[in-house]
Amino acid sequence: MHPHWPEPGSDAAALAAEVWVPLGVPGYAGIDKARRAAVLDERFGADGWRYAHMVRGRSASFDEAIAEYEEAYRRFLRERPALVALLVTAAGNVYDDNPTNVFDDEYVQPHTAMNHYQDISVRRVIAELADDPAWPDVTDDGAGELVDLVDLRTGETHRAPRAKGFRGNGLLQIRDAGSPGYVLNPALVPVHDPALITTLPGRTDWYHAEGCAHLSVEAFWQMSKVIEVRYDRFLALDAADRDDPMAGL
Repeated sequence: MHPHWPEPGSDAAALAAEVWVPLGVPGYAGIDKARRAAVLDERFGADGWRYAHMVRGRSASFDEAIAEYEEAYRRFLRERPALVALLVTAAGNVYDDNPTNVFDDEYVQPHTAMNHYQDISVRRVIAELADDPAWPDVTDDGAGELVDLVDLRTGETHRAPRAKGFRGNGLLQIRDAGSPGYVLNPALVPVHDPALITTLPGRTDWYHAEGCAHLSVEAFWQMSKVIEVRYDRFLALDAADRDDPMAGL
């Protein structure tokens, strides 16, 4: 390949800027969220890379993929009325890694140290049930009101909004086995559509060793997530760097 192809400013360069190529599956980021973004910004430019998800054989947007994630929680909870009753009577809200999660309503979270999705999915599904006549025990009384909720893991009291559909006095963490909301951990919630199931032999992350393993919604999320880059930015790398374009992640 010509070392200067495509030449900057050329028609070929303009076309290459419209082509996106997958570099690989980065897996779980956690608190590495900001550091990873900084590495990729430095390597490809802030406008030269993005996360995408391979959903049913095609590159899909974050919005499409997170809708599948939420749907898994919707099916899971609707099929478990006893769990729903337990949640809404014991808890007033739910969170993932930090009680401040209760103030986030959107899945896109540029302000957080690490992303949290499971608590938002649970809140959204329970809110839907509060509007569904088939679930008369899930009510929206006091939704949004700031109340004192006692963390069911730590015993600490937090001032938090009561989530729609929840009427308990507890604050429930949805995370690891040490938290009482572990049953809602995304590694324990099965993905709802077999077409979303993927595997990568030889790779074992935390979500492969818990719950439903590669059949879980967490496995779908992490194994479908890819880093895509603009082709012109990829070609601008030194040839040796193209062999490992995700180095340092």
